[in-house]
Amino acid sequence: MTSWLSRLLGSAQSPSLQLFGIHVDVQNTRRDIDTDSVLERLGESLAMIAHYQPIRFAHLQRDVRAIRVERYACRGAFMPSEGVIITELTFLARRDISAAPVASSILHEGVHARVHAFTERVLGGRMDRDMAHEERLCRRAEVTFGLSLPRELGAPVLARAQASLELDDQGVAPSVDWNLAQQRIWQIDNGA
Repeated sequence: MTSWLSRLLGSAQSPSLQLFGIHVDVQNTRRDIDTDSVLERLGESLAMIAHYQPIRFAHLQRDVRAIRVERYACRGAFMPSEGVIITELTFLARRDISAAPVASSILHEGVHARVHAFTERVLGGRMDRDMAHEERLCRRAEVTFGLSLPRELGAPVLARAQASLELDDQGVAPSVDWNLAQQRIWQIDNGA
């Protein structure tokens, strides 16, 4: 079956396109993952945010320069220096979960983008970031999103967000050596 996205993209493995008014770049380094399928899931996830949380979606469109899909050491991240949300390639490729957890992850990173945009616009970038507080803002946004979804879609979103909100500061915003984490991903992908 050929989707609208497949027809649009052909068989490109590293496309650059617009989805719902957001620039998207895909860096698919895995031959076992179909780029069209990943972009279809991204489209479903963005549509879900736009439908159930239109205000958050408008913020996302305003506060983010692009979404980049790539192999990464966690589900998602916001790169403030680029204004880019990273959405993890293999997370988008999963079909054992619905689009709701993916949408929740994107929405979560969008809140980081919102905080960054606010501090840049209003405070001129002058603000010490309390990452535990910021993570809790993101998780509360996920709870709101989960509650807005039909029950079967919202349940896994709510469970993950609420469990995170119960953690202490170090648990909700752990220190991570991103270079080491990325190195481990490369080792896994290269069969080391």
